[in-house]
Amino acid sequence: MPLTILYVEDNPLVAATVKDVLEFEGWQVTLVEDGLAALHEIESATHYDLFLLDNELPRLDGWQLIRHARTLPHRQQTPIILLSARDCAAQARHVGANAFLQKPEGISRLVATITALLNQAA
Repeated sequence: MPLTILYVEDNPLVAATVKDVLEFEGWQVTLVEDGLAALHEIESATHYDLFLLDNELPRLDGWQLIRHARTLPHRQQTPIILLSARDCAAQARHVGANAFLQKPEGISRLVATITALLNQAA
């Protein structure tokens, strides 16, 4: 069964590029474009192996999504990677992200970061 990722990104160009990279690895990606749609997915019973969240989103930001996910029993152990153009690694870990990557340069480390997180969880 392929790895399932919830990917939240409001920039269509970034979203398409990253989604292509993830799908090239054989992973199944559900893409949503704003925080409220992401909240519905996070609250759902749909299985995701990992959340990949942009920080600056319409309607709800990445911080709010991480905090909420960590209150849900079925999402407390789901690895979360936060992406942001700003350097906010310490804050990301403080609110419950497992990893932080700064855009755009951190995108090149995305596959390795996902693989490392999933190996830790296994």
